[in-house]
Amino acid sequence: MHPAELYPDDLVYEHEATEATGVPGTVIRQWARRGKIQKFTGDPKQYSGQGHEYKTMYALPEVKARAAAYKPTPQRARRAA
Repeated sequence: MHPAELYPDDLVYEHEATEATGVPGTVIRQWARRGKIQKFTGDPKQYSGQGHEYKTMYALPEVKARAAAYKPTPQRARRAA
């Protein structure tokens, strides 16, 4: 998706994308790291400066498109010793 096709409301922070799609934030960050979705820098005027702010925004239409095919995989249990 080209950035010019996005509306300002389409850019959301990770916790908002998680609430909208149900996909964990770690998976969303992994998709962005692998280049499957785009990530954008947030608005620096909204940073609190304490290190606990959200700095990365994601395009919600892209996250929703990937979330449609997302299927959580169960983690294997530890092997008994």
